[in-house]
Amino acid sequence: MHDWRRALIDLETAGIPHVLVTIVTAQGSTPRAAGTKMVVTADGQADTIGGGTLERQAIDRARRLLAEGAAEPILEKQILGIEQDQCCGGATTLLFEPLMVPTLRLALFGAGHVGRALVRLLEGTDTYVLWIDERPELLNEPLPGRTPLRIVADPAAEVATLPAGMHVRVMTHSHSRDFEIIDALLARDDLASIGLIGSKSKWANFRSRLRKMGVAEEDLDAVICPIGLPGVGGKRPAEIAISVAAELLSLRSS
Repeated sequence: MHDWRRALIDLETAGIPHVLVTIVTAQGSTPRAAGTKMVVTADGQADTIGGGTLERQAIDRARRLLAEGAAEPILEKQILGIEQDQCCGGATTLLFEPLMVPTLRLALFGAGHVGRALVRLLEGTDTYVLWIDERPELLNEPLPGRTPLRIVADPAAEVATLPAGMHVRVMTHSHSRDFEIIDALLARDDLASIGLIGSKSKWANFRSRLRKMGVAEEDLDAVICPIGLPGVGGKRPAEIAISVAAELLSLRSS
């Protein structure tokens, strides 16, 4: 990893705890200016705040925060002198922001009415959503919240790139696309759960086709369809989304 911006996205998607280190103030002669950032994990880093002793100490501090499971940001001022083996003579204040793993990580295929309502509902919860669709025209429409929508040419091909341990919900605009994605998902054995929007008859049709393709019965049994918390009725997109959100939140890690 090199760029801190890309690192934040990749680490959050993969569910890897990390610390964002920012130079908040830089007075006098310092290696880098205020606003410079780097990202630190337990065994790596992305970008740099100038190297030398300052950076080594910042990395050590960030890793201690990760080891302690710290959740609150902290500020620390550093004087750059000979005792720190840096002769700049300036001073800098560092902000350490521990960014831990969300308790729920969801890959959502589909940005239709239910998908949008679900993304809107999950805003403000301890959930990371990787949102995927294939229709570029959707980017010209208002989308809910701060969750970015990834437009890809082949959603089923994206299944292979999903980090292990993610929950997945499939609700695209096309039954044939749903089937392709479910087929790809069932080739994996490291996902937390797989859910498909639709009726029991839709899943019965999919299940029969997948069985004929050689998918094991126990793998088919693991697919949740219909999705949503039992007992939460309604067919409107918002009502379905409420049911699905409740089901997902009940599955999150403690």
